[in-house]
Amino acid sequence: MNTFDPDALECLAAIVEEGGFERAAQRLCITQSAVSQRLRSLEAQVGTVLIVRSRPLHPTPAGQLLLKHTRQLRLLRADMERDLQELAPGNAGGAREEERIAIAINADSIATWALPALDALARQGLPMEIITDDQDFTQEWLREGKVLGCVTTLDSALRGCRLVPLGAMRYVAVAQAAYAAAQAPQGLGPHNFGNLGFVAFNRKDDMQSEFVAKALGLKHVTLKQLFVPSSEGQVRAVRAGWGVSVLPELLVQDLMAQGELVNMAPGHALPIQLYWHCWNLESQVLDALTSALTAAAAATLA
Repeated sequence: MNTFDPDALECLAAIVEEGGFERAAQRLCITQSAVSQRLRSLEAQVGTVLIVRSRPLHPTPAGQLLLKHTRQLRLLRADMERDLQELAPGNAGGAREEERIAIAINADSIATWALPALDALARQGLPMEIITDDQDFTQEWLREGKVLGCVTTLDSALRGCRLVPLGAMRYVAVAQAAYAAAQAPQGLGPHNFGNLGFVAFNRKDDMQSEFVAKALGLKHVTLKQLFVPSSEGQVRAVRAGWGVSVLPELLVQDLMAQGELVNMAPGHALPIQLYWHCWNLESQVLDALTSALTAAAAATLA
């Protein structure tokens, strides 16, 4: 069985994660020629090309497999660091910059319940990297081996992974009070939704159209949308009167209670089921992440 040089594996990961040889060299504090040499050595050992030299760079299937192996090694090192901290509390330890533990979480969860769930682990020094994407697409990061876990709406576990239900996040349609009074004083209806502006997260976000279709009993709707790729940014845009947005109730309930935002479809809410997926490995770090996220979700989500 081949034993791969850990430095060469981290070099491969740095090239992919940083998007090039120059930035990989900066992250690893070595020369660019050393990065190229380590990659060539690893490719010679494997017997195939690991990175397609295109714009942007991307790993080959063999490169993806080695990247997953590299991130599993990072997880083992993080487990060891936790064990050493328990045995020798005075040990500074600390993983190297390139050994971050990456997880993918949808933006709405980051803006509401997920970050408080991870407070204790962050204070303990777990070198986390949180990657954000639309909740229907975070699983792709796990599928490609780029993260060791993800929060997603998909309820089918990938091969070699485990799945834990988290609960449902409720979404409501809100608008600035003055905007609502001027544009839709009777609220969201089948005859006015086409004239309203909707603030969506990005072009992958179908939350707005899904909510409107279900609330109004329509099979298909076409909305006038603009895009703000931040949950907090969407709230700010709505507060400024840009339009209507379907947002987590957790994120806007205080603003609705204060009267600054109004519910455009009272009695209608869209519950979105969330799930935690992670590699099915024996790991204290994975268990700690799973426990932290499931406990916070149980206390916060429906």
